[in-house]
Amino acid sequence: MTLAIGVDIGGTKVAAGVVDEDGTIIDTERRSTPSQDVVETERVIAEVVQILAARHEVVAVGIGAAGWIANDRATVLFSPHLAWRNEPLRAALSDRIGSAVIVENDANAAAWAEYRFGAAQRARVAICVTLGTGIGGGLVIDGQVYRGAFGVGAEYGHMAVVQDGRRCACGNRGCWEMYASGRALARDARELADVSPVAAHRLLELAGGHFDGLTGPVVTEAAREGDPAAVEIYTTMGQWLGRGLANLAAVLDPDVFVIGGGVSAAGDLLIVPARETFRGSLTGRGFRPIADVLPAALGPDAGLVGAADLARLSV
Repeated sequence: MTLAIGVDIGGTKVAAGVVDEDGTIIDTERRSTPSQDVVETERVIAEVVQILAARHEVVAVGIGAAGWIANDRATVLFSPHLAWRNEPLRAALSDRIGSAVIVENDANAAAWAEYRFGAAQRARVAICVTLGTGIGGGLVIDGQVYRGAFGVGAEYGHMAVVQDGRRCACGNRGCWEMYASGRALARDARELADVSPVAAHRLLELAGGHFDGLTGPVVTEAAREGDPAAVEIYTTMGQWLGRGLANLAAVLDPDVFVIGGGVSAAGDLLIVPARETFRGSLTGRGFRPIADVLPAALGPDAGLVGAADLARLSV
């Protein structure tokens, strides 16, 4: 069985795993992301890879990075949530790691994993929307990851949905990820707690009474308990998600949307309002097939599974 290592680098965590040919993770390592320090981030990546490579014989390493990856699959052009700016990541890691290395957008890697092993198997056009700190996007068409002319295609999170809306980390305003992401969950919870601490009572309780403790996972936990305020926040987010999916369907006409990332852990609390709003907003509704809107099958590990599989297929 041929093994590869996949590394998923997000705004808050570095997750690495040894993955076999069937997409099964057989060993893992995780660290926090030193997101504002390029050198330290690369040191952490090399560290987790070296630890795993010492325990398993691997043929390649795939790096799934949160950012825009050039078509050389080596350079991070820009990352809104990390410090990389035109960073030659493959070159920086290759000598330390000592194995063949490819660099891929983390959401592209997640989309590939869902296409190969998860919810999008056998789809002709599969769109993966990864809801984490921001929104990542991946697109697989006829068995190929679509990267665009310059490697920065499928960045759905930075599609403008509100004219002159909220400021985004990318520098623009009104981006989709400002209304449907982990950051949006936390922001909405804090805004509610500021205006109505009574309505946000359970949220604040779960946050230990600290305003700054109102994070996306806290909102998710409260929503799963049935807290009305948290459920309302999730419903609103689901509606924003559905509107964005309808916009994407108008352009790309997919068979399936796969919704992944940490925020999707809320399950039907997010998927049901997203699916309903998508169907109600879809252009030409009633006269066209409607794409499925499905939760990711591989959960938060999709990015590292896909990165490992793409690396293995490249050698």
